[in-house]
Amino acid sequence: MRSKPLAIALSAALASMCWQAAFAESQTTDADVSESELATIEVTGSRIPRAQIEGPAPITTIDSEEIKASGFTSVPDVLRSLTQNGGATQSQQDFGAGDFSPGAQQVDLRGLGPNHTLVLVNGRRIADFPLPFNGRSNFTDISNIPIGMIDRVEVLTGSASAVYGSDAISGVVNFILKKEVEGTFLDVRYGTTEAGGGESLHANIATGFTHGALNAVVGVELIDQRPLWAYDREIQDSTADGPTTNSRLARRAYLRTDWFDDYIDPGEDTCAALADQNGGTTGYFERPRFGFYCGSQESIGYGTILSERKGLNAYGSFTLPLDQVELFADVQAGHHKVSLFNDVQSWSYQAPDGNEEGYFYNQATEQVEYWQRQFSPEEMGGLDNGQVKTTQKTFGLVVGAKGTFGEMWEYEASLSHSQYKAVIEWPQIVASLANSLFLGPALGINEEWGYETFNADPDRLYTPLTPAEYAAISDYTVYHPESETQTASFTVTNPALFAMPAGEAGFAGIVEVGHQRYDLKPDARATEYYFYSWKDSDGSGSRNRWATAGELRMPLLEGLDLSVAGRYDQYRFSGRNVGKATYSAGLEWRPLDTLLVRASYGTGFRAPDLHYVYAGIGNDETSGTDYYRCRTEEPDSDLGDCSYSDEGLIRTREGNRDLDPETSKSWSAGLVFSPMDNLDLSVDYFDIDMRDQVQDLRVDNVLQDEANCRLGQTPTGQAVDPNSPSCLDAIARVTRNAQGELYGIYVNPINVARETTSGVDLAANSSFDTQIGTITVRAGYTWVDTHDFQQYTGDPVEDEFAVNSGFYIPKTKANLTVGWSNTNWSTTLHGQRLGRIASFDSWAFQDIEPDSGVDPWVDATYLYNATVGYAFNERAKLTLTIDNLTDEMPPRDPTHGSYPYYNMSWFDSVGRSYFVQFAYQFGGQ
Repeated sequence: MRSKPLAIALSAALASMCWQAAFAESQTTDADVSESELATIEVTGSRIPRAQIEGPAPITTIDSEEIKASGFTSVPDVLRSLTQNGGATQSQQDFGAGDFSPGAQQVDLRGLGPNHTLVLVNGRRIADFPLPFNGRSNFTDISNIPIGMIDRVEVLTGSASAVYGSDAISGVVNFILKKEVEGTFLDVRYGTTEAGGGESLHANIATGFTHGALNAVVGVELIDQRPLWAYDREIQDSTADGPTTNSRLARRAYLRTDWFDDYIDPGEDTCAALADQNGGTTGYFERPRFGFYCGSQESIGYGTILSERKGLNAYGSFTLPLDQVELFADVQAGHHKVSLFNDVQSWSYQAPDGNEEGYFYNQATEQVEYWQRQFSPEEMGGLDNGQVKTTQKTFGLVVGAKGTFGEMWEYEASLSHSQYKAVIEWPQIVASLANSLFLGPALGINEEWGYETFNADPDRLYTPLTPAEYAAISDYTVYHPESETQTASFTVTNPALFAMPAGEAGFAGIVEVGHQRYDLKPDARATEYYFYSWKDSDGSGSRNRWATAGELRMPLLEGLDLSVAGRYDQYRFSGRNVGKATYSAGLEWRPLDTLLVRASYGTGFRAPDLHYVYAGIGNDETSGTDYYRCRTEEPDSDLGDCSYSDEGLIRTREGNRDLDPETSKSWSAGLVFSPMDNLDLSVDYFDIDMRDQVQDLRVDNVLQDEANCRLGQTPTGQAVDPNSPSCLDAIARVTRNAQGELYGIYVNPINVARETTSGVDLAANSSFDTQIGTITVRAGYTWVDTHDFQQYTGDPVEDEFAVNSGFYIPKTKANLTVGWSNTNWSTTLHGQRLGRIASFDSWAFQDIEPDSGVDPWVDATYLYNATVGYAFNERAKLTLTIDNLTDEMPPRDPTHGSYPYYNMSWFDSVGRSYFVQFAYQFGGQ
């Protein structure tokens, strides 16, 4: 009978279900688990502990030993290896993201956006990064979660919204920190890269102790990461590395044009006089069809691949058993300083009203001109004066009590608070001061041309600034963003609510009340036209929520269990009450002790992100491809070589207080087979269907739509209705100047009609003893069958895997870890495979025949890490890790004309890295 093990498991573990999850190793099977072990097993996917390791929805677990053995040195590295993490997110060298959320990184399960993955620490919500992802949605920053204090990471990729709340549409990532430490552990790791740069030092110390009835675990983690500069890597230290003709042109450090955009030749001698700028690389260059200018190919390399980070994390977990109740508390605090470099600052004339076309009437030359400058490190007084500097302060506190009442009821009451405060400094050029320095005083509007008049000597443009002059026109804009979340919850559980023929039915119920707030607190000057090409939006807001949920697990028959859960969430914000009931159900059937057949279904509901709702109107600078001019003026050029493939744009954005909530339906079905004690195999199908998803309109998509709608057809000749809802909307969002050049684009968050994804996850785990030691094998594979997007009802459904879709996500991901260990020695080889992704500008392949041998895809890539460890005794161990064992560089994409000429979400040029790690235990057993 199974009723006794189920009752034991429920009665012993349900009381702690809200704040801690414990997970046994994945290769353990039902037959291997004793009654005493059942009492400690609890899984992220359910608030009810289960007698079996696997339940109705698949869970992936990575423990601290596997993290070390696989060569992962940061939490983003850990999550990037997950095959289910299929979205393109921010990397450390994501130069564009440095203007939005510098120093932060995300996880994106199923490629549905970081805001749809719920991230927990010890089962609790934590505060969002206080600035939005890409200036749009709120998200959780995983970059400063202390990797040295992680006991394990549990990833639930099925729907869990009915159990955990409205955020868990694409899944849950639960970081479980250490709760038990025997003695005191010291762990020190030093790392460097083979090609130079990016040195790091990481130290972690944790100890456990008791004082009377008080049990405590405390730990401190120190991080010192040196920066890695782009000029340290040959693959991206010069525009000569670009794959297209236009991308290989030198940057225009000194540029002067007439009204027709023809370059005014400065003369070779003028550029020769500037040869000492940009490290001695400035010279005389030509751009075909436009003319000559003074520029540098190497100035493109002034950016960081790895950020500089100095930080400290502190963590403590405390329990105090009393006669009738147990008190507990968790506290976490972090302080990090992150510095990164996006690019050198630049300037062109910006009108007081913010117009950045840059044209003015020059009285000295009696013509309309455009001037542009990119400032060199010599003018700046060194690259340190151009770094984006971030100070991150995080704090989290959970306090609570748990106990029992009645015969079988257990309860837990808790209050959690999490906050994230930052000070972020961006270097900027003050527009009015730079205008005055280069152009002199404004003399009024020229009646013939309609432009502001200046009497500007061209020699001023070609005279480098002194550091003092640069300091006089530059400044830092300083933001003080912050966010916080609080939750009060009360949980009751009963492992034997009522009896059924096959055993006892267990129940768990919860009531939550929460508050969430964010405030960007920008520099007041940044919300005006004060800095060059920077008019940001303000944004602040809060919401309250309450929720109630219940879960019931019932053994219907011997070997057949049913789990059902229901939840109601209500959010109150902006004068609105938004609420919805969600539910989930899961079925487990074990026809054999070694076979689990499972299925789950759940509905989801998600209120719009705060920044989607409360963002004020603001501008930023971006770039895009003018598909319309490329297709009409240069139809025979590859897109990467089109003269309009990298046009500057002013993007205007604001929030939308009329957004509807998002909803979803998710289901999965699969099986787990354990043909022997040391082998587990699983296969699971997943399907997620999101409706009314909130997204910002994508710049590239709007520009593609505008071109298609103005021309009445796609590049492949498919007819497009210019009067369709999307066409009318796209054309209205794009602004062009009198010459027909792109100038501005307006985007805002909308409820898109639908996004769906489906596919299959495969996993295998094995561990067996041999005469030479223990061998372990762990493998994962995800194949995404479909990932479709529809912007408006009635629009065509876009295949996100199709060439020219504008999405760069892989259809497949895989990993394999093979380890061997004996008494003293251990070694592990970890490999990752990223399936092919679309070329960056795959429009360039539109006229190529299918059998031409030219492939509009970036081929699959492989990455390997290796570790070797030696245990001197039971207390001391030395480990050598080599990341990127084969020194792979990013794959070449012949169409990726934008720097750094590869997809930064998936690749980097860090190269082979070495780490040496020493761990020692003081005291304890």
